[in-house]
Amino acid sequence: MTTHAPQAAQAVTLPTTLDEAVAALTAVPAAVPVAGGTDLMAAVNSGQLRPAALVGLGRISEIRGWQYLDGHALLGAGLTHARMGRPDFAALIPALAAAARAAGPPHIRNAGTLGGNIASAAPTGDALPVLAALEATLIVAGPGGARREIPVSHLLAGMDMLRAGELIGYVRVPLLHAPQVFLKATGRTGPGRAVASVALVLDPARRGVRCAVGAIAPMPLRPLDAEQWVAGLIDWDNNRALVPEALSAFGEYVAAACIPDAAPAEDGSVAQLPPAVLHLRRTVAALARRALGRALS
Repeated sequence: MTTHAPQAAQAVTLPTTLDEAVAALTAVPAAVPVAGGTDLMAAVNSGQLRPAALVGLGRISEIRGWQYLDGHALLGAGLTHARMGRPDFAALIPALAAAARAAGPPHIRNAGTLGGNIASAAPTGDALPVLAALEATLIVAGPGGARREIPVSHLLAGMDMLRAGELIGYVRVPLLHAPQVFLKATGRTGPGRAVASVALVLDPARRGVRCAVGAIAPMPLRPLDAEQWVAGLIDWDNNRALVPEALSAFGEYVAAACIPDAAPAEDGSVAQLPPAVLHLRRTVAALARRALGRALS
């Protein structure tokens, strides 16, 4: 909400299909797509953005649900956080449901969408580390009915960007049928904004552990060496047993990988990390330790 009226957009288009939305964006390259508008309106109200035109996505019913496809869940980009937080969705992808329930106060969860969380790519986006840990991919709609698929992590890292006229249509998430956990630590400011977050999923079929750390960098971080190390210690044939000492070591491993020590100086000395950074590292270690413990319990 705002106490002043923002500058009106020159045009508003309300398509009813994904291809109509793409056509509208292609016809007006300066147009901005909007679904829940939680990030867009914040930018408009602060004066950072004055869109020349808007393409509203709220009437596109095809991207507001999900379906099963070849061992995956195909999630519409228009799914709201509130919808993903419900029990039926939580039974499907528990970590993503947990992230959706932690996304902020009710008015944010009711409006904000999965696709918007990805497209805005805010470092504190709660869904992002979950999608990174699940190794989710995006189905992007382009002009002329074109569709292409890219990993979520590639978009967030800037390795493969959306092209002119393209829209995120769906998110393809593998159904692992195994424990998943999302945890986050919040600060004293903002409605539940993460200081650090951790998503952790088990992949018993591959005897693997996948972990992603959010909010501490511009994109979610995957501590691949830590994942491989702890996966080798888990007794996958004996109720996924792991010695307690390994839990603490895993947390420290993840934290050190994501928040490394300062590089040595020319004389070989290593500067101490600032207290705030050390506190953040301890926070990440605690989150990673707890997430793995819950997944294995």
